[in-house]
Amino acid sequence: MNSADTNTRVNAFTLAIDAMGGDAGLPVTLPACAHFLATHPAARVILVGDEPSIRAAATAHRLDLNSANSRASVQHASEVVTMDDPLEVALRRKKDSSMRVAINCVKDGRAQAAVSAGNTGALMAVARFVLKTMDGIDRPAIASFMPNHTGRGTVVLDLGANVDCTAEHLQQFALLGSALADATMSKLDAAGPRVGLLNIGHEDIKGNEVVKAAAELLAHTPIHYIGNVEGNQIFSGDVDVVVCDGFVGNVLLKTAEGLSNMVRHKLVGEFKKNIFRKIGAFFALPAINAFRKDVDGRRYNGAALLGLRGVVVKSHGGADAFAFEHALARAHDMVERHMLATVTAGLSSLHANDAPKQ
Repeated sequence: MNSADTNTRVNAFTLAIDAMGGDAGLPVTLPACAHFLATHPAARVILVGDEPSIRAAATAHRLDLNSANSRASVQHASEVVTMDDPLEVALRRKKDSSMRVAINCVKDGRAQAAVSAGNTGALMAVARFVLKTMDGIDRPAIASFMPNHTGRGTVVLDLGANVDCTAEHLQQFALLGSALADATMSKLDAAGPRVGLLNIGHEDIKGNEVVKAAAELLAHTPIHYIGNVEGNQIFSGDVDVVVCDGFVGNVLLKTAEGLSNMVRHKLVGEFKKNIFRKIGAFFALPAINAFRKDVDGRRYNGAALLGLRGVVVKSHGGADAFAFEHALARAHDMVERHMLATVTAGLSSLHANDAPKQ
């Protein structure tokens, strides 16, 4: 299907997918898209990448590209950004990459969101170059969900895009994270998502000068700010959004991923040791399965690149089809619940509060 045909078929929600990105590419992205379309009957997808390869693989993955009722189309892209491509290559040399063409679909209005499992740094650089940042946002941030006791997750940002931040950057991240939580979570407080500032203690005197200054700003920001929070509260469900700089956030993310994997593997290994533990495991199976589901990182896949003039979601590069589908659903929720409008309203309120009194 050519570009003109695709453009005439865009409806309320169309998702542009970098079909070639990630460690696996088509064997992951195509089955994920097929299942996503089956569970989201009002959605359409534009599969961006090498058209012959996509069409050849579509049948095997039961993805309809040819019938009159098909909600999937193909946009050819001749290049692929690899996981080890330098930013300059992704940004300046590979202008027809599947990653960039997918983001261009958002810029041109042919899609309302783009999803890629490709190189994180490249995706952020290309998305920022193509879409630009929103008014009032100095730097985009990477936000994702971490598991907590409620089962719906805690939004944490920034997770690595900005290593060095000012207090004003942290204030902007709080607005962005609050809007993301508002667009993707259910059963929130009437006052909105609870936003906390990650610190080494709850007291106002704790933290470095940037964190202290950020706390002062957040106290007068139009969000439901609850004050300083500690790392353990990310998993307790006491807070919906946790704000930190990219250095701390990335270390936190990688530590949590490693701990989750260790616990799951350790749990399975313990029950394989002898017959008595196997018997115990049989009776405890419902609880074990519930626990494994709660800590399954695939269910939380889909990091949002926040602060851009469009919705872009980053899937984990090693995601399987189940995880990649969750990234697609994350993008869908962000668009369906008008996350960009929520951010814009929050920024407008912030600027109104900052305006000099007459």
